[in-house]
This record gives sequence, structure tokens and C-alpha cells, in this order.
Amino acid sequence: MSLLIRNLQRVIHVRRAPLRKNLEIARSCLRVGHFDVAVICVNDAKIRQLNKSYRKKDMATDVLSFPFHEDLHPEFLPKPSFQDEYNLGDIYLGVEFVYKQCQETQENFNSILTVTAVHGLCHLLGYTHDRQEDWRQMFDKENEVLWEINKATGSALKPLTTNHFDH
Repeated sequence: MSLLIRNLQRVIHVRRAPLRKNLEIARSCLRVGHFDVAVICVNDAKIRQLNKSYRKKDMATDVLSFPFHEDLHPEFLPKPSFQDEYNLGDIYLGVEFVYKQCQETQENFNSILTVTAVHGLCHLLGYTHDRQEDWRQMFDKENEVLWEINKATGSALKPLTTNHFDH
């Protein structure tokens, strides 16, 4: 099925080809290549509006995921009843937010954008990080997926949720 990547912002240049390649590896690793996924790149104003509307948080963020299926459980893929239900959902990347973070941390923007998208993809599959046990499960899954991307591309990507509960 398809992987749609739309860039709806004009603030930061987004290299879609490497992002697509990395997400195709991630989808293969997660065994969800037969599901549609949309990745939408937006600016701070749009991600802030979405975050405020859906999460009641009036601030920009790096990623928001909107799963197509309800009652998701990590490790279990959705079971579509019809062909048009082979959809995981939408991932909104706050490109401007991610870019600013990368400027502060001196990290590679394209690498972190991939890591952020993989994080969002894991959310579409029911992974969360609200409790430490859930965080550990999500961290392990992100690490597994990023390892596959690293192996295929020679990258050194690390999970977004590293040290999430160490604060």
C-alpha cells in the first residue's frame, strides 16, 4: 500500500526521498507495508493548532499521530474488515519545531526527522510512553526499527524516547 509524504510548510526544506526510504524500511520491519500511512510536514502554527485542538496543549510539538484504528495494542496489527481499512493513520511532523531542536542540540535534522517519524509510526500501532512499562516497550520497538534503518543506510539513529523517565 502507499506511503504518502506531504510537505505543507515552506519554512524548512524537507528531503522527502531519504525520509521515504527510511520509512519504507520501518514499515517493512514493523510488517505494515500493506497498510497506507500519511506523513504530513507542517509548520509550528499548524502543529500548535492541532496539539491545542486534540491534546488541549497550546504549544508546538515535534509529532502528532492520529491512528485510523481504535483499541490498538502494541505487538498486534489491526485486523481490517474491508480493503479501505488498510490504513494506519496520519503522522504530523512539526518540521519547524524539530529543526529548532536540532539547531539547539547540534543534531542532524534529516536524521532526527526520521527518528521522529518512526516514533509517530509506533504511536499509530498503539505504542505509548505514558507509563514506564509502556515507555520501555515503545523504546525497544523504536530501537529495533532504527537498528534496521541503521543497518540498511549506515546511519546511527537512536530512539526519540531515550531517557524519557530519567528526569
